[in-house]
Amino acid sequence: MTEKPVIDIEIGISTFLEASTDPVTGERISHAERLRRAVEEIILADQVGLDVYGIGEHHRPEYAASAPEVILAAAAAQTKHIRLTSAVTVLSSDDPVRLYQQFATLDAISNGRAEIMAGRGSFIESFPLFGYSLDDYEQLYEEKLELLLAIRESEKVSWRGSRHRAAIDNLGVYPRAVQDPLPVWIATGGNAQSSVRAGMLGLPVVYAIIGGMPERFAPLIDLYKRSAAKAGHDVSKLQIATHSHGIVADSTERAADLLFPGTQAMMNKIGRERGWRGQYTRATFDEERKLRGCLYVGDPEYVAEKIVLLRRNLGVTRFFLHCDIGSIPHRDILRSIELLGTKVVPLVRKELARFEGKA
Repeated sequence: MTEKPVIDIEIGISTFLEASTDPVTGERISHAERLRRAVEEIILADQVGLDVYGIGEHHRPEYAASAPEVILAAAAAQTKHIRLTSAVTVLSSDDPVRLYQQFATLDAISNGRAEIMAGRGSFIESFPLFGYSLDDYEQLYEEKLELLLAIRESEKVSWRGSRHRAAIDNLGVYPRAVQDPLPVWIATGGNAQSSVRAGMLGLPVVYAIIGGMPERFAPLIDLYKRSAAKAGHDVSKLQIATHSHGIVADSTERAADLLFPGTQAMMNKIGRERGWRGQYTRATFDEERKLRGCLYVGDPEYVAEKIVLLRRNLGVTRFFLHCDIGSIPHRDILRSIELLGTKVVPLVRKELARFEGKA
């Protein structure tokens, strides 16, 4: 009997649980409905064999996911295999003790499938909401990451930071995670310092690739690996993930027509907030969904081809498809998840087995 090929790449879904206004109809889904749909999506993703589902923390009206761990826990008891992660947790404005407790609880409910993706977030609403100053942006993250890692390493914790969090003197943090240690990934949008930090700590890293060509991240991944090697970590065991927008449909034309309107509205809104020059157009969108572009939009064969190229260029071990822009009908999101699990994943693994020589 031939053994099943062992391919060290995981494929899954990421979402912010968008509940934005449909730019065509003007309609908007309620937060409550979007949250219920998320549980349905996670259950389907588990059923079709996807490896991971991640929910990003946001505190804006167009997103429903301010508490990812609660949503993931709702699905944990109804799933069997899929890993459940934040994508991301805004660690700078959270409390590491409470964060560990929440994800250790999720880990228990899921029997060892929880993960934390720790980042600083691409939006800043959580800082004033929870009483933090943006002047402390860097120091907050560094201090809280240090405490989070100390908590996952030891049941009893003694820790002293600088001025942002009270010291802990030999106190226990419970419950303990089923996994030892509870996985913590470093999330970054392409900051070199974040790559160095992740490498020095020997932690897995996730790159958000939402513009340009993914291959431009190769120098950052090289920096990550060199930093890990310098710190004495086994480079062959490092895990590297990417997160990119896209959608899978029965035809490439259908996929593009589904994703473009919401993507254009989202990118132009964010562009106005951040002072970006120019407008996001269909020409921009079409350029980014080309083979070397950052958008994974198309039929199963085309999306699989792009993931294989990503693997060959960057050596990723995990890929997140972010296929939720808020204005896409729920049935099309479910269809995308179904196609990703039943069509794209087998195509990717077959091709990787062929050219990587794993059989």
